[in-house]
Amino acid sequence: MEINKDTKVRLNNGVKMPLLGFGTSRTKGETERIVLQALKAGYRQFDTATRYENEEEVGNAIKKSGIPREEIFITTKIGSMEGEHDYPEKAFNDSLKRLQLGYIDLYLIHWPISGRLEVWEFLEKKLEEGKVKAIGVGNFTIRHLKELLEIAKVTPVLNQVEFNPFLYQKELLEFCKEKKIHLEGYCPLTRGHKLDDPRLIEMSKKYKKSPAQLLIRWALQHDVISIPKSQSEVRMKENLEVFDFEISEEDMSTMNSWDENFRVTSDPEEIP
Repeated sequence: MEINKDTKVRLNNGVKMPLLGFGTSRTKGETERIVLQALKAGYRQFDTATRYENEEEVGNAIKKSGIPREEIFITTKIGSMEGEHDYPEKAFNDSLKRLQLGYIDLYLIHWPISGRLEVWEFLEKKLEEGKVKAIGVGNFTIRHLKELLEIAKVTPVLNQVEFNPFLYQKELLEFCKEKKIHLEGYCPLTRGHKLDDPRLIEMSKKYKKSPAQLLIRWALQHDVISIPKSQSEVRMKENLEVFDFEISEEDMSTMNSWDENFRVTSDPEEIP
């Protein structure tokens, strides 16, 4: 299938989601400006979370952009706030209020928190009410997914995990494909830690592309939704320019072999 910056994937409930999006973690205080720039560059899918403390900024940017709501896809996530009054109802309503959007396109359980099965039942209720278009999970391992699927009335549409050639979660990707759960990869650029890897630099020279562009394209060719992040307008545009080349099958295999279980975030199996 030929892909371009406007390509959307059809999730297992029929909802269409842009294949390439924009992450907003660690941008608090600058998020409104950054999202406005990203919208101008052409991004239409944005990822936020309660934990990022920037949902209101995301909402403000969307309102100021003048772009119709239905043209923008917003993901947000519920965090671990057990003990808070009316959790998870309060957490959901607070996110909806901060985003100022009327509905959420995709609502995720951010991490495999304690009480996650009860929270999933709550998400199913919000889906039924029409307050969200799709529901999914984040950072779930195969073990967590199997546990959830035993009680779920609705199969998650998506599992958002850290994913790049240096953390190539092949078994998880195959399991999700088998269960028709789309995989979305965050930190596709390894937060910059691996952009100077000699193997990556050499490969990027071959394709006359930047290391970042090569990492994004690698994820897309695995049918993984990618959400790179940048505060630079130039790099925002550059990260969209990944549709005019294709990594060969041989080079994809080579990049797959770079896996070294390198993480820049927490290991879900080590979360209390």
